[in-house]
Amino acid sequence: MSDFFPSPGTTARWVVGATLAGILLGGCANYAGIEPQQTLTPISRLSANQVLGRSPVSPAAWPDVDWWKRLGDPTLDALIQEALSDSPDIAVAQARLRSANAAIASARAGQLPSVDASAEISRSRVSKVEDPLGQGNFYSTSRSLLLSFDYDLDLWGGARAAWEAALGEARAQEIEYRAAGLTLSANVARAYVSLADAYARRDVAQRQLDRALRINDINDELLQAGLNNQTQSLQSRVTAASARQALESAQQSIRSERISLAILLGKGPDRGETIPQPDALSPAIAALPSVIPADLIGHRPDVVAARWRVEAASRSIDSAKAQFYPNINLSAMAGFRSVLGDYFFSEAAKSGSVTPAISLPIFDGGRLRANLESTDAEYDLAVAQYNKTIVSALGEVADDVTTLQSLERQRQSQQQALASARSAYGLAEERYRAGLADYLDVLSSEQQLLSAEQSLTQINTQRLDRSVQLVQALGGGLALDASALPGGDGVAAAPGAE
Repeated sequence: MSDFFPSPGTTARWVVGATLAGILLGGCANYAGIEPQQTLTPISRLSANQVLGRSPVSPAAWPDVDWWKRLGDPTLDALIQEALSDSPDIAVAQARLRSANAAIASARAGQLPSVDASAEISRSRVSKVEDPLGQGNFYSTSRSLLLSFDYDLDLWGGARAAWEAALGEARAQEIEYRAAGLTLSANVARAYVSLADAYARRDVAQRQLDRALRINDINDELLQAGLNNQTQSLQSRVTAASARQALESAQQSIRSERISLAILLGKGPDRGETIPQPDALSPAIAALPSVIPADLIGHRPDVVAARWRVEAASRSIDSAKAQFYPNINLSAMAGFRSVLGDYFFSEAAKSGSVTPAISLPIFDGGRLRANLESTDAEYDLAVAQYNKTIVSALGEVADDVTTLQSLERQRQSQQQALASARSAYGLAEERYRAGLADYLDVLSSEQQLLSAEQSLTQINTQRLDRSVQLVQALGGGLALDASALPGGDGVAAAPGAE
């Protein structure tokens, strides 16, 4: 190949000379005064000990990957697995992850040399004007077989930084893919809890209607016997009509919740008609992890994704800064070119070149500085989003915990009220059978019992729903080693950190 190129010594001297000249002139375009403005909030500054300190604690209380099994309904287990397999939301997240992985491959290609081969044959009629001899009026055929090489030396690591930025974004998309699964499973569980609540309300509404009809029948009998007036009979009919409306409302809630579940499963509304009445459900989590603020960054998908985006933005800054420095691109070509009639692989047909090229930004109208300003702003945005996410995450956990604590106290009080209502109802029935009270007294006590049962059902539904929200706030089974995250200590790496 030595016949194709200049001597190595000549090429080396040219490259070294060009590099030195570029470094001397490199100060023509600079990024002085352009720096990020935002700083990451250390997790140690966020405290929730007073709010969370009154909750039961267990080191093993972080939710499992299949956390929904704690609710205790096999039908729900199957529904969530179906949703994770067929939901369009998961397909969207998968597509975004594939796109991010493709961006990694594209950025990686920028670090590697490129080699291209080309072959060409061309036949043309040469005119007098095109012929150097001024004769023309003949046909010319040329042939070429070439191999070309191109390599950007990436002296300042700009291409590598761009690849690392793409890698950070892909890692964020991977976490968001898992977050999509968590969100979907939580939404299915919450819709299933709502379906169970709709069935419970339907049962109570049916009993309310039965009671209202019995009262209406009694009032009609008393009216016919002349022992009552028209007003009481009309009032009982109004009560019965309201009870029918409440029953229909509860039945519509069942239909709506089934349709919502079918949508979450990625199926048509008819899929919801096959979902049976839920079993009795248990809360999805009974205790808190022993260390929440410090470990939350490894369990919350949105927090982890935000940290990776800070890392990606940091590497984008490095890539933008590398554009201010001179860079060298090395190109080479070797092959054969000949016209028809010449021996294609002869000594005279050999063709080759070596082209070391240096690029140096001297005056660009502020384009590079504007690009760096924009990249710094993107970093500041990523940092601000991370800070917001970590504060919101801890706030969501605290809100869910305090709400669950309040609901537990409400549940205990309502259970006492329900026990008293049952006792009062039983006593009213005994007095009626003994002839010491009329049946309307029994129905009045039954109304108090039904109201107490309905209130307790509402509280239990709220507890179940909040327990699912707490699982989601805690990361729902995601567990990443903090040392594998950027920074490794709860804080993402600063711009330029290695």
